[in-house]
Amino acid sequence: MIDFSRECSNDQGWQANVRLAGPDLAAGLLATLAAALLNMWIFDLSKVYFLGIGFLYVVMAGLVLASLPVSFGALDLGSANRVTLGRAALVLPLAGLTIQAPVISVIGYWWVILVATVAMILDGVDGWVARRRGPTVFGARFDMELDALLLLVLSVMVWQSGKVGLWVSLIGVLRYLFVFASWLWPSLAAKLPASRRRKTICVVQGVVLLVCLGPIIPATMASIIAVAALAMLMSSFAVDVQWLLRPGKRY
Repeated sequence: MIDFSRECSNDQGWQANVRLAGPDLAAGLLATLAAALLNMWIFDLSKVYFLGIGFLYVVMAGLVLASLPVSFGALDLGSANRVTLGRAALVLPLAGLTIQAPVISVIGYWWVILVATVAMILDGVDGWVARRRGPTVFGARFDMELDALLLLVLSVMVWQSGKVGLWVSLIGVLRYLFVFASWLWPSLAAKLPASRRRKTICVVQGVVLLVCLGPIIPATMASIIAVAALAMLMSSFAVDVQWLLRPGKRY
């Protein structure tokens, strides 16, 4: 028998969550579109790029709303999540550059490096805010998915720069391959304990990709450090997979 009172309560909870997140998501949309307009001017892009960034943001906003528990019960999204939305306003316009694949000048690469560096710094800021103000129910996942997207974007950009082969995109793709594998092998979907190693290697990947994008870095050097970074990342995933597949796992 259907509990209509619960269904109504859930509907009211979703409506409350939309009202809760609406102002912050709207502000994030304006910031994202402003960054997209700036990229249009710097890289001489068409209106299709602008519309594409708007679409990406709408998809992200929908996922944020879907991640909020019904009847979230908070007064607002929280300061840490606002910082993460600010990071999204930087990362999504960069993602659009990989889709449209414009011819990037030397100045353009320095601009990408600057924006991505700010996004990585804000990654530390939202973590600091979350520790001081308290984490939210979905904030950690939101932050992690944005980190993964940034690595994917940067790895594709390094490949598109012509310095390194397509294999460098594995730095960004590996995490998504792991998620796909967890659908096939449920043991891999278990929650991993917090790891300083994992966080450090994630930061290293971002720094290495930014270095590879640097116009002053030759292709040979970019390939060498990218190989080292990919080997480090694969070894980290191997450690986690071994732990997840081990019976009676315990650190």
